[in-house]
Amino acid sequence: MINEKYAESALTGKIIGCAMEVHRTLGNGFQEKIYQRCMAIEMAKQGLHYSREHEMLILYKGEKVGLRRVDFFVEEKIMLELKAVIQLEDVHLAQAINYLEAYGLQMGLLINFGNTSLQFKRVYKPNRRTMI
Repeated sequence: MINEKYAESALTGKIIGCAMEVHRTLGNGFQEKIYQRCMAIEMAKQGLHYSREHEMLILYKGEKVGLRRVDFFVEEKIMLELKAVIQLEDVHLAQAINYLEAYGLQMGLLINFGNTSLQFKRVYKPNRRTMI
């Protein structure tokens, strides 16, 4: 699971390992909230520091337009978004990328417990070009 070509590979590998243990124990078919609670237990057992359901302010051109919650911030470095759907779709990836943008983070993980096999994606903040 550790691959040095990925930023924070050791940390993301540890988080993915926690998710594998949760999925191995519970399988698929539960609500996202159940997996979130189990991930909190497993990450605590692994000594990972996290904040759960972390709220973020969404700004549009400097004005407050709403609040969003990300499932976890791990070690103040990795945004972790959980899903419990049959298949990850582009909209889930877009949501994770938007969270990275809103929080000013470089990378995160998108983990899906809803499939018979655990699915995960490392998500990176895109390099956006400024249009002139």
